[in-house]
Amino acid sequence: MSAIAAISGHRQDLTTWRRHLHRYPELAFEEVKTAEFVAEKLESWGLAVHRGLARTGVVATLTRGQGRSIGLRADMDALPIQEANTFDHCSSHAGTMHACGHDGHTTMLLGAARYLAEHGAFTGTVRFIFQPAEEAAGGAKVMIDEGLFERFPVDAVFGMHNWPGLPAGAFALRRGPLMASMDCFDIEVSGRGGHGALPHQATDAVLAAANIVVASHAIVSRNVDPLEAAAISVTRLHGGDSHNVLPDTVLLSGAIRCFDPALRQTLKDRLAAVVDGVSAAVGTTASVEYVNEFPAVVNWDEPTVIAQATAEALVGPANVDSDAPPVMVSEDFSFMLERIPGCFVFIGNGPGHGGCGIHNSRYDFNDDILPVGASYWCRLVERFLATDHA
Repeated sequence: MSAIAAISGHRQDLTTWRRHLHRYPELAFEEVKTAEFVAEKLESWGLAVHRGLARTGVVATLTRGQGRSIGLRADMDALPIQEANTFDHCSSHAGTMHACGHDGHTTMLLGAARYLAEHGAFTGTVRFIFQPAEEAAGGAKVMIDEGLFERFPVDAVFGMHNWPGLPAGAFALRRGPLMASMDCFDIEVSGRGGHGALPHQATDAVLAAANIVVASHAIVSRNVDPLEAAAISVTRLHGGDSHNVLPDTVLLSGAIRCFDPALRQTLKDRLAAVVDGVSAAVGTTASVEYVNEFPAVVNWDEPTVIAQATAEALVGPANVDSDAPPVMVSEDFSFMLERIPGCFVFIGNGPGHGGCGIHNSRYDFNDDILPVGASYWCRLVERFLATDHA
């Protein structure tokens, strides 16, 4: 791994900040203390700081002369997971932990802001975007809807996420689709409850729900080109409270994921048809409601070229996968890329403790990559805002 010497010199500060954030995680739109921590650091380095966009979002601006503008985004929220780690900086908030590394993302962007305020060689404007509520709550869209890019205009926007399993400090990216769209759904199946010993006198919502699960899992195999990637997963099924009572209602939840917008709509239409058809066959009624709908993360060509060149100059071409395979997980940075040219990259987190991945109760961000990630941000700014691009 390689990093800017001045940033490596602050490695202990970065580690301290990251572990502080890990110890005090906050859920979506509740990142009050996290946002205050971020804003106070930024103000202490002389940046102009705006608080309160999307409730807890923080946007800081650093300008040097006339030139282009660039946005750098980090997410701040934690997950509703009970941490299983026992190290000193484990979560002090029961049922909440930084299981996705947003504590590290926030820290890397803070490290970059400090360096750029003190040493950055660029001409133009940098917007440091600290976003709330990335975890299935669409904080990016809320920031945009509240005027993020009108109030803080940028010519391009960039994001970064740690990736366990990728060597520590390595980078992975690709032009075009990198992460899948996500459409979370809730299905309510309504029948007529009754005694479990007399099913003929009831209309069985459980039977309908079970058939909806089976039929929905066949949608991809029979409606999607085998060479395309898509997934429909029912992840929650709830109905009834007794061994001998058929319930009136059964609730199903899950998500649809793919990369192509047209296929995304096809899958939603087919799920609705399956729900209606199965319900009609059993004699129940059912409805589908979509929540937390994120488009796919699609990297723009020119920003991706710049991001790749920056990463290769920092850690060497051998440590940059410029044609990384797309992944089926989702990211609300996609909303920003729908509006503004940009690129999202992965930075390797190494194998992790016990080899665990993100959204795991034993996950922890790798502090060794903090200087590398912060250095990537700085070199990206300097490259994008070089005078020959003005």
